[in-house]
Amino acid sequence: MELEFECSNVNKWKEALASYEARVESLNKPNLISLDDYYRKELPSLIHQRNPNPHINTTELSKLVRWKLTRGKWRPRLLDFVSSLDDSSVKSASEKAFKSLPDLTKAVSELTVLKGVGPATASAVLAAYAPGVAPFMSDEAMGAALGHSKDYSLRQYLLFADKLQAKAKVSDIFFFKCLCTFQFVVCLIVLHHLLLQLDLDIK
Repeated sequence: MELEFECSNVNKWKEALASYEARVESLNKPNLISLDDYYRKELPSLIHQRNPNPHINTTELSKLVRWKLTRGKWRPRLLDFVSSLDDSSVKSASEKAFKSLPDLTKAVSELTVLKGVGPATASAVLAAYAPGVAPFMSDEAMGAALGHSKDYSLRQYLLFADKLQAKAKVSDIFFFKCLCTFQFVVCLIVLHHLLLQLDLDIK
């Protein structure tokens, strides 16, 4: 199977979306399925239930970081930093960040004041609330959109987000809706990682 980021064939993206859950399961990583369901389904609902003052708490942030580390490189010290954060600080920072959208620079900056939260983790928090505005920054998604990079700076994140938005604008209405849904953003991010592990050819 070959799927390039520049592909504009809607059916191929539909197929990629349809295969998402099966490919997550095929990785056989402990707790990944439950953590992935939490991040894609439960957490966004919890955040939106708190309107007009959406936020997350320390427990939710810790679980988000556990999801991020489980699907990528495990860094227990990072999880320790996040788990030790004061709940009121996490609530305040996340509420300010969500209310700052669609200003990604300000939103990311509001979250990175928290110890253990860099631009990549901040983007995961924002994506849980507003995926059409703030995609999650990961190795796989960065590689697909910008080419392989170890630059996790705010500047690089803004370039990445612009690339995804541009992709949506040049495609038809279904693809635009697909790109601006949470599941597509996660699919784009994780699909490269999953397919590579399954020895499938993806660029």
